[in-house]
Amino acid sequence: MSDVTSPTATAPAPSGFNAKNVALFALVAVLFLGTGFVQSWNTALTIFNMGLISCIMALGVNMQWGYAGLFNVGVMGFVALGGLATVLVSVDPVPEAWSAGGLQVIMGLILGALTIVGAILLWNAMPRGRLRGLVMLVVLLAGFVVFRQVFDGGTQAVESIDPAVSGFLGGLGLPVLFAWPVGGLLAAGAAWIIGKTALGLRSDYLAIATLGIAEIIIAVLKNEDWLARGVKNVIGIDRPVPYEVELQANQGFVDMVTTYGADPVTASTITVKLLYSLLFIVVLGLLIWLSEKAWNSPWGRMMRAIRDNEVSASAMGKNVKKRHMQIFILGSAVCGIAGAMMTTLDSQLVPGTYQPLRFTFLIWVMVIVGGSGNNWGAVLGGFLIWWLWVQVEPLGLLLMQTLTYGMEDGYWLREHLLDSAAHMRLLTMGLILLLVLRFSPRGLIPEK
Repeated sequence: MSDVTSPTATAPAPSGFNAKNVALFALVAVLFLGTGFVQSWNTALTIFNMGLISCIMALGVNMQWGYAGLFNVGVMGFVALGGLATVLVSVDPVPEAWSAGGLQVIMGLILGALTIVGAILLWNAMPRGRLRGLVMLVVLLAGFVVFRQVFDGGTQAVESIDPAVSGFLGGLGLPVLFAWPVGGLLAAGAAWIIGKTALGLRSDYLAIATLGIAEIIIAVLKNEDWLARGVKNVIGIDRPVPYEVELQANQGFVDMVTTYGADPVTASTITVKLLYSLLFIVVLGLLIWLSEKAWNSPWGRMMRAIRDNEVSASAMGKNVKKRHMQIFILGSAVCGIAGAMMTTLDSQLVPGTYQPLRFTFLIWVMVIVGGSGNNWGAVLGGFLIWWLWVQVEPLGLLLMQTLTYGMEDGYWLREHLLDSAAHMRLLTMGLILLLVLRFSPRGLIPEK
């Protein structure tokens, strides 16, 4: 009889902690420390903070793809909704705009929502036939006309209030940290709406749908000035840490840093970045802990079974679409939290900066290179790929300058090589992706 309770039996090590994985994280740590020693600690901490946010985005995508095989290429839209939440929660309200047309805008939105709800209820209540389609068309057209009549008047009144510095309704004036969970809720709500219509589609159609909806979200942010000033941007968003000038004006802080021979200006910027790092590390650590708990739970095993064989899981009584909806909402919420954190770090919302290359393609590269289906792999990929994305271009320029050192100014080959340095980012990302897919197709830290 086998001794299944032998005291010498050992439990498997967690997926993120073995010699190889520790070495990979140590290598990434060396990259950041080297940046601090060679360039500056301000630069290293700037890259590190955005790397933390990128890790959180990668965790959200890894939940959707690694847990359930959902191909979401609309990450940019959910990140942007997190940024919008920061404005809606932390920016002070604009009383003049609310007096001019705020209630009219709210009433217009309510009428639009009631039109959609009424059309859905009528569609479900009426029997099939041409009459149902005709009634639906009449209700939607009439509701749209009324909605535009009320809504447009309100938005015009709001946007006319001092448009150079305002021209929007503002927010609730709450502490900015409240915006982070609200960003997750806003992204989760959008994911629920998308999931209701798109999760029944094949993976390639789901990708097209999410990409299109993400572009719609960005278009709304750019064009609806009453909401968040559109392309005029919202600046001066509240911060959860002190401003650098506040530290520089604090005599106690100045005395402390000068005791160690540091420049107060440099020390203040490093201190602020370190405070941001601590906040982001707390959020990332909490999300990793929750993700690992979910991954190793019966729910996580069920999600992997659904991902590997939907037909078999459905035959065993699992509601595949419901579980897909759950993980799609969870992953989108995590991306929304990351978007709110990024806008908080920047202290401004700039809709024009939300590009698919940065907020969709690059996040997918992080997940694939790090290891799809492994939470620690997503974190490793987030740090590594973001460091490379920032540093490859200046390093590439240095390389080209070294290669062309002996060439005359104006020589065609020298000019061509120097101009090519601007494309080193894309070349490096493609090369890394090819190498990883060739030699480690499951990522640097594969799923266990």
